[in-house]
Amino acid sequence: MAHHKSAQKRIRSNKRKQIRNKTALSKVKTLVKKVFATEDKVQADQLLKEAVATLDKQSAKGRLHKNNAARKKSALTKHVNKLAAAK
Repeated sequence: MAHHKSAQKRIRSNKRKQIRNKTALSKVKTLVKKVFATEDKVQADQLLKEAVATLDKQSAKGRLHKNNAARKKSALTKHVNKLAAAK
């Protein structure tokens, strides 16, 4: 257990950040899964737009590495483009 006042504050602030980061990354995972699960081109485009915006936002805030976000966006875009070609 921390004894210094600043160390106690650091524990509290880290807990708040941990919750915020976990929520944000969970949202990213959910959006990515939704895009991969859909088979409808129109819906996939809409979900892709939302997922890319969220990935960019979390990447900018440092919750996700920029290359990780780029890799996910690339895979999602490939999936949606494949839907267009199939139909």
